[in-house]
Order: sequence, then C-alpha cells, then structure tokens
Amino acid sequence: MKSLLKIKDLQIFYGSIEALRGISLEVNAGEIVTVLGANGAGKSTLLRAISGLLPIKKGKIQFVGEELNNVPAFTIVIKGISHVPEGRKVFTTLTVEENLNLGAFIDRKNVKVVAERKERVYNLFPILEKRKNQLSGTLSGGEQQMLAIGRGLMSNPRMLLLDEPSLGLAPLLVKQIFKIIREINSQGIAVLLVEQNARKALSIANRGYILETGNITIAGLASDLRSNQKVQEAYLGGAVLKRRLVSK
Repeated sequence: MKSLLKIKDLQIFYGSIEALRGISLEVNAGEIVTVLGANGAGKSTLLRAISGLLPIKKGKIQFVGEELNNVPAFTIVIKGISHVPEGRKVFTTLTVEENLNLGAFIDRKNVKVVAERKERVYNLFPILEKRKNQLSGTLSGGEQQMLAIGRGLMSNPRMLLLDEPSLGLAPLLVKQIFKIIREINSQGIAVLLVEQNARKALSIANRGYILETGNITIAGLASDLRSNQKVQEAYLGGAVLKRRLVSK
C-alpha cells in the first residue's frame, strides 16, 4: 500500500511545553486512520502541525514523498491536504455557498471546476443545497459540521484531516457523519481522524494510534485496538463495565 503521509520523530512545543514528544505515524493511500487520546494529549496539535499551522521543532512530515517542514499552510492545501478543524470554524456571516467558495480558493478562477465540486458536496449533504443562500451562523450544529467538511472537500484533497467531527452532535447526527466519512473515503480520499468517540472511530478506521501526553503508546489495526484491554478500559467503557460486573 502506497504511503501518503509519513511522520517521523515529530516534536512540537508551545513555548517551553513539549506538546508532541517525537512521535511517528503513517497514513497510506485509501486508509482511514484514527488518533485517539484524552483531552490535552496532543491530537489537535498533530493535525495543526501537518497543516503548517504550527512550527516544527524537530522531526519530519512528508506527504507523497515531499517534505512539508516550513511549507506555508496554503501550499499544503495545494499539495492535497485539507484540514477540518475542531469546532467547525465556519464563517458565520457568510452564506453556505460563500463558505464553500472559500474552500475552493486555489481553483477560484475555474468557475466550472468550482461548480462541479459544489455539486459533489451537495450530493453528499443535500441539506446544504437547500440552505445554500442561508447565513452559516443560523445553521444547526450538525449542519455546520457538514458545511465544514464540505468546505474541506472543495479543494479536492487527497487527504482529509478531521478534528472531532462528532463533538456536540446528537447520536443520530453522529451516525450520519460517520457514514459520510466512509463515503468520502470510498471516493479515494484518505482520512486522518481525531475523534473522542473511540467506539465509532475504530468501527470505520483501518488502523489507529493512541496518543497520551504527547507520546504514541499503542498503534495497530483498528480491530486489534478494539480488542486491546487497555484501550477498552480507557476509551471503550471497559473499566465501567468491569466495575458493574464486580459489584453484582
């Protein structure tokens, strides 16, 4: 399987605080890879570093064999990586369609291409087409998340970085979002998924990494992580279940 993203010994600092402590990971073409961990483990920091939003202290980030260290964020988008940040970050005073147009900034002069990509997004998220002239700040949380993902797809990425796409959503919407992530992946887009819903993330991922206080402590196939006792206890509710069984 061809490697798309390769990270080696990555160190990221916030001032004197080491947020990532020399981690290494890989995402291959066609994969969904999930990164799990508690709040403050460094998951969002990892995605921001890949996107060129944070300076790299040490280590290497490569995408399709090209080094991304010190490459500007907009150039990383051009190279094929699109980042959907935590909290959606839609432009609330712009319409749905205007948000999508911004996502296609690298091809903004090609009206036909932009229109085709919007059609693709609307096929994935029919509700966005109905809301296309509506200010994005008036959308529901689920609709804003759909818009954020749609905007990320407008640059026609080879890899999508998704940061907590299910955060704050009702269970029915969570199910819908994960179904759409699988659909996006089936279209040939690799996905690096940071997600607090470990059970859902591991159900759609090929592989996964556990990140704890800036270190990768466990890595492997998603199926192996689901059956790993430490992962079950820390992220899949195994410890709660065990305590209930013991107390009976």
